[in-house]
Amino acid sequence: MAEVSQPAVSVIPEDEGKEKFKKSKDVAFYRRQLRGPNLQHRVLLDTMVLTEKGARFELLEPDTQTTLLLCVSPCKNDTVRILIDELQPIKARYRVQDVLTGEAQCARLRVEGQSKDCVTLSWSAGRHQVCVWRFPFRLEILCEDKVMVTFNSKGKLWFETLQDPPGFLAVFFFFLLMFTPFGSELHDDHAHLLWKETFRQFEDIKANGPSSIGSDLCLHGFSHVYGLPEHADGLQLRDTSDGDPYRLYNLDVFAYDLYSRLGLYGSVPLLVAHRPDRTVGVFWLNASETFVNVGYSMSAPPDGQTPALKRRQMEPQTDVHWLSESGVIDCVVLLGPGPQQLFTQYAQMTGYQALPPLFALGYHQSRWNYDDEADVKAVDAGFDRHDIPYDVIWLDIEHTEGKRYFTWDSALFPEPANLQRHLEERKRKLVVITDPHIKIDPGWWLSNEARNGGHFVKNRDGQIYEGSCWPGNSNYLDFSSPDTRAWYSRCFSLDKYKGSTPSLFVWNDMNEPSVFDGPEQTMPKDAVHYGRWEHRELHNLYGFYQHMATAEGLITRSGGLERPFVLSRSFFAGSQRLGAVWTGDNVASWEYLSISIPMLLSLSVTGIAFCGADVGGFFQDPEPELLLRWYQAAALQPFFRGHSAKGTKRREPWLFGEKVTAAIRTAIQQRYCLLPYWYTLFHLAHTTGLPPLRPLWVEFPGEQSTFGVDHQYMIGGALLASPVTDPGVQEVRVLLPGSDEVWYEVHTAKAHKGGRTLRLPVTLDTVPVFQRGGSVVCRSTGSGSCTAEQQQLPLSITVALNSEGLADGELYLDDGHSFGYRDRKAFCLRRFSLLSGRLLCRSRSEEGTFDCNVIIQSVTVLGLKSKPSTVVLHASGARDSFAAFEWTESCGMLTVNRLKLRVAMDWEMEIHEGYHVNVNNSATSSTVFDLSMDPKHQENEDSIRKQ
Repeated sequence: MAEVSQPAVSVIPEDEGKEKFKKSKDVAFYRRQLRGPNLQHRVLLDTMVLTEKGARFELLEPDTQTTLLLCVSPCKNDTVRILIDELQPIKARYRVQDVLTGEAQCARLRVEGQSKDCVTLSWSAGRHQVCVWRFPFRLEILCEDKVMVTFNSKGKLWFETLQDPPGFLAVFFFFLLMFTPFGSELHDDHAHLLWKETFRQFEDIKANGPSSIGSDLCLHGFSHVYGLPEHADGLQLRDTSDGDPYRLYNLDVFAYDLYSRLGLYGSVPLLVAHRPDRTVGVFWLNASETFVNVGYSMSAPPDGQTPALKRRQMEPQTDVHWLSESGVIDCVVLLGPGPQQLFTQYAQMTGYQALPPLFALGYHQSRWNYDDEADVKAVDAGFDRHDIPYDVIWLDIEHTEGKRYFTWDSALFPEPANLQRHLEERKRKLVVITDPHIKIDPGWWLSNEARNGGHFVKNRDGQIYEGSCWPGNSNYLDFSSPDTRAWYSRCFSLDKYKGSTPSLFVWNDMNEPSVFDGPEQTMPKDAVHYGRWEHRELHNLYGFYQHMATAEGLITRSGGLERPFVLSRSFFAGSQRLGAVWTGDNVASWEYLSISIPMLLSLSVTGIAFCGADVGGFFQDPEPELLLRWYQAAALQPFFRGHSAKGTKRREPWLFGEKVTAAIRTAIQQRYCLLPYWYTLFHLAHTTGLPPLRPLWVEFPGEQSTFGVDHQYMIGGALLASPVTDPGVQEVRVLLPGSDEVWYEVHTAKAHKGGRTLRLPVTLDTVPVFQRGGSVVCRSTGSGSCTAEQQQLPLSITVALNSEGLADGELYLDDGHSFGYRDRKAFCLRRFSLLSGRLLCRSRSEEGTFDCNVIIQSVTVLGLKSKPSTVVLHASGARDSFAAFEWTESCGMLTVNRLKLRVAMDWEMEIHEGYHVNVNNSATSSTVFDLSMDPKHQENEDSIRKQ
């Protein structure tokens, strides 16, 4: 029987100067692929078969006589899937499971033209075509007769075919390599790299020899590409020709380097390219270690033209070279044509963002670690005492009994259920951590159940794999197994997870997975998972699968009634349908605050919409100004959590002096006031794939000035945010896109014309936020102490007119916690639109009924050109009436207060404008018009009633 392991000391593991992580030059398959034999594949056009899913061809590489199978599957949602595998592998190659949510509806192909050199196939009424060229093989995707994407444009397609263990075939391959030009280049490498690779003291045995794959794509006419998270880098991907490629390999990288292309905690192999008239995407469905090279250039003009004409006709192009250690080539091209269509295409493929419970959009307070139950209660009371709203308090690894997850330290947390009930009485929640490593302890029921149930990953010798993490020697759960996931999900039931209640939610950490004594501080690639698959095949899926099992566990705990909340550090494509992610172990510095914005934007454009960064930085102690600016920025981002490492100073919001406390209070309260808008945006993400956080170019796709902007962003389509991320700033420059747009400062209502860069004075209390003309934004009239209180408050709506005097917006409401919106259509979706001086509230959806008593208490209209003479209310089932209003002359602002208009009912506000107002007048003048005692008002009201 194994001995009980000793827990590791709860400190951050030695960093070793980052040398424990590989660079691309340290990776054998990357070197082989990059040097490459430059094989030229031939399409055997006579093998073409048109199927109900598209077309299939055989590809032949003449030198090695390798035959591959190519399947091309166009879909009705304007995507094209390209799948390449060995025609007859010695064993099945790994294909990613559980990421795609279902088979897309394929379009039937027809032959448009054929010659000895190529075949052209079309679908979608001929709007889209694929042209397959015989030799050298390349595949062009055309939209409206223009080539958008070329697959294998530079002939970098390469499959390292699976081999039998060393023997005759290995010797044959050895001599093939030795006596070819390519082989001579690898002479120094091949002996120890084909079947065995060593990095530092770690040895990786490859059961089937080299198995890497690679290919390139050319994106015609594009010079801006984005995506490929997670990297601590700018939003636009950089040209990699003079440096390292982008690496997608999930790793536990503490205090990661900035502006680096090395892999971090999660991976989404989606690249998005944008130009003024088109957005396309490339999704590379592979979970093994992957590198991506990006090259920007100008394409060669057609021959036979004068040099001057050639120069005029040069167009940009982006070449993308994908290289993965194993698996198959499974590549989906998303054809847009616009950003919003592309987001929907990707969501249809990998799943829509889960609709979070409302509390998850509030503020979360975390620390490694809150000491005990008294500490938790004191922090909870501190928020109330300082009038700062919050919803969730978090417990890190020290809350457990000796780092045994699903347990509680009996001395520090003797009554965990009572602690949760204490918080629940205040409508707040508790989140606890569960990591994937399981302490080796024969006296612990969970360790024994996992061992007896075969739920642990094995090593290459077939024994249970052991690695070191927080508890000391640990085993690692094999979440790739459906049985293991089901068992793990059941561990969250109230009868098994002693001390838990329905108000307990979960945080998955260290799930890259992190192994302190493993290669690159992760699991060896030759560890063995369910189905006898090596870890190398599915490494980037490990955290995704734990996230899935945890979310399913919380759903099962509630009998399928309640929405889960699970935060995961590691992620993959599709993680958006499971919950939230964050950017990991950042540092308390201005540089990390600044880089958090492009990191979150990169996550957002690749489907991971519920994302955030630790407020204040996880490691080290922030100065007060930095902490305040971070709160202001994070309050305008999807996931909003303050978190800090063990050993850092306590940083609850009230510990930095009254001035800082007041400013932080304001930032958090404003977040809570804006929650109706945020919740509506998450409903939109859940139903359309549009992320709440958007780069400017998503909303202004035709404006090239926005393509490189990553320090400001849109929150939905209505708000533009430009957080302050530098110290001592007294003025900021804000790009206001759209020459025909009008932008209103949220805090002053001052109007600005778009299409220019605005110089804006700022103070420590200032956060530059603008509302876009043409939008309607709903807010709560107060913040309450938590989201449950905020839900009960009346609403105010701000109508910002565009240059044509129009505005439009939506509001989504449901109970904020259950699946009733899905199962019983228990929701309310309302539309507010202002046209010709009439503000209408109408149902936005034919389905959906939700009995709520939420009322609109005030309406503010920005950008009116004339002072109104009267404001008349028409409400279903009520008598028409005149409303008292306030007029602010300097900014053309109408405010109607003391309303009691039910959101769920149809109503209309008619604004009768009077004389013209000079909006350039700098003097501020506010006038209140209360017409209830005016005899003329009474005559007009009688007239309206008669009508």
